[in-house]
Amino acid sequence: MLDCVIVEHGRLAREKWPHSIQSFKQSNIQTMEQDIFDRTELLLGKEVMKRLQDTRVIIFGIGGVGSWCAESLVRSGIGHLTIVDNDNVSVSNINRQAMATTETVGMPKVEVMKKRLLSINPDADIIALQELYCTQTAEQFHLENVEHGRLARDVAELEHGRLARDVAGYDYVVDAIDSLSNKMELILHATRAVGKGRFFSSMGAALKMDPSQIKVTEFWDVDGCPLARALRKRMKKLGRYPAAKFRCVWSPEMPHPSNQAIERLHGRAACTPHSTNQAIKQSDNQKGSLVHITAIFGFTLAGEIIKSVNSEW
Repeated sequence: MLDCVIVEHGRLAREKWPHSIQSFKQSNIQTMEQDIFDRTELLLGKEVMKRLQDTRVIIFGIGGVGSWCAESLVRSGIGHLTIVDNDNVSVSNINRQAMATTETVGMPKVEVMKKRLLSINPDADIIALQELYCTQTAEQFHLENVEHGRLARDVAELEHGRLARDVAGYDYVVDAIDSLSNKMELILHATRAVGKGRFFSSMGAALKMDPSQIKVTEFWDVDGCPLARALRKRMKKLGRYPAAKFRCVWSPEMPHPSNQAIERLHGRAACTPHSTNQAIKQSDNQKGSLVHITAIFGFTLAGEIIKSVNSEW
């Protein structure tokens, strides 16, 4: 108990503190971990919470969408999460990515994100892979070790009390990759490996401002999204198609061009349809984006997984 608390130079000064903060944390850690998911369990029930704890998810791309998807999953009780991204935190990430702050600039995204996730749930099994998903690295992620869209738990070997990751594969795969070519490869690979209802993908979240237009539909039903259009065009050109249907988070909102891009083209001249289209094309490598859009994309992806786990109980 505090004997006296005084204000000193605008800060609380504790004159007597019989128990250290560390000992307080240690004495309460067990209770805290039990309480973390109380509100979730009130909604979903104990059986679904157990399923969430046993569910294994892998997310490719820990950026403006993937980072919020990861955080939402861990806060909801997912027990096993692998996060994949080869990039480091940059200053330009701070406006929209969960792990990006002025203190984490220059650090590997997945390592910073792992630390953040473990601060939310210390019992979570978080694997951070600073890797790039592409055709050359695809096989190392072992997405194909799934039987009929379910984890082959009956054939998995136990390794130190946990399922061997190389054998077990994943229950769900999330695509939050930006690169068009790598995104298409992951879509083709994941739909072949995990089947229908186990793979979810984010379409373009940049150049959007209206969260009310965000929706979820099957990939071939997405209409008005430039990224989805480019993916379908590439698939048709190469004659390669997804092995199963999959659901996407997307928005039909017309892209908003960067004001800077328009100004570079026409100075302070009035915005016309032609100048808008040119500005959108020229800003492809540095698209403007807002956290209230990218985060909702990520939360929605996480919601699809939570709903799927809940529906199977």
